[in-house]
Amino acid sequence: MNISLELNGRPATWDVEPGEALLDALRRHGVLSVKRGCDTASCGTCTVLLDGAPVPSCAVPAPRADGRAVITVEGLPDEAARLGACLAAEGADQCGFCAPGLVVAVVAMSRELEDPDEAAINHYLAGNLCRCGGYVSQTRAIRRYLQEAR
Repeated sequence: MNISLELNGRPATWDVEPGEALLDALRRHGVLSVKRGCDTASCGTCTVLLDGAPVPSCAVPAPRADGRAVITVEGLPDEAARLGACLAAEGADQCGFCAPGLVVAVVAMSRELEDPDEAAINHYLAGNLCRCGGYVSQTRAIRRYLQEAR
């Protein structure tokens, strides 16, 4: 089946299978930043913005993207660079596997929450797992990013 969507601000028309996950359609169309981590919508590595809301693309059927806007980390280059610099400055950069999904989730949070405290950050990002780093430095980096963004 054909779907039309906006991917990172550009129109796209894709042929997708009815049961195909958005994650698989994105990767098949060259969006390799969206990673397969758990296939249970639990780890956050496949997070994208669907009409501005963060969703695990492994749990969204690709046909549901028809007529909608999908944003991946490639569509957020400035935000990704700024958050990446904050992660590096706080010693929170590790292997990078979780970074694209984390960036997308943090951008969504920054758009939704005006001035989140640490508890709100932890709650919002509870579905983003980092397998090789600690969350304390990530939280510091996110706070830094949010403060610099204001």
